[in-house]
Amino acid sequence: MKSNPLDANSPFSRPDGRSVDALRPVAFQTGIAPHAPGSVLVSFGDTRVICAASIENRVPGWMRAQGVEGGWLTAEYSMLPYSTLDRKARDSSRGKVDGRTIEIQRLIGRALRAVLDLKQLPAQSLWIDCDVLQADGGTRTASITGAYVAAQIAIQKKIAAGELEENPFKDSVAAVSVGVYRDTPVLDLNYPEDKDASVDANLVMTGGGQFVEVQSSGEEATFSREQLDTLLALGADGIADLTRMQNDAIEAGLT
Repeated sequence: MKSNPLDANSPFSRPDGRSVDALRPVAFQTGIAPHAPGSVLVSFGDTRVICAASIENRVPGWMRAQGVEGGWLTAEYSMLPYSTLDRKARDSSRGKVDGRTIEIQRLIGRALRAVLDLKQLPAQSLWIDCDVLQADGGTRTASITGAYVAAQIAIQKKIAAGELEENPFKDSVAAVSVGVYRDTPVLDLNYPEDKDASVDANLVMTGGGQFVEVQSSGEEATFSREQLDTLLALGADGIADLTRMQNDAIEAGLT
């Protein structure tokens, strides 16, 4: 049973009326990009991200030069110009990739490599592309959660075609945001909550309950060990729910 840090008489309410331990409505629409072996449109409330997985029969030059065995996984992330209220210029128009984009795509890559045995992906690269169609908070966590679904579908199709001997994924991986909003720990922040949160955190965990990454910071504020423990518990419960939904989406994407 999930733990709720508020009692029933609390006057606290969230902008969309959810309980503190409730995810936004989450949906996975697989096969959204027909030319990609694995793809999904993942929705966390009004945040929507297309995640696609492609497999190339080559590895980065540095792996060839150093004689590193196995394969590689890398990710790219972008927010489409119309994904935010004010138009966001494309990186190609500005002539450079902004620091936030680089940070997030590295996070996505780290998250998936944490549950991937690269030696079981011989001389191949698994590319993950995450494109944000609409942003309402939690785009990086939605991207990680959807990226695993797309990648797993692509891998299992390759196994079914006899092009890969075994599944290189050792576990699943998903991510969710948590934070302190109006002095209250909450799960899966939307944009109004994220904007006004005094503490903002992103948790990346495996389906087996292991932490991959914890990003947490106070926004001109501090937070207690008790609040941190509550945030971790909320996040773990949320990721357990997401893992079940990921498994259902993968099964649907392979039928």
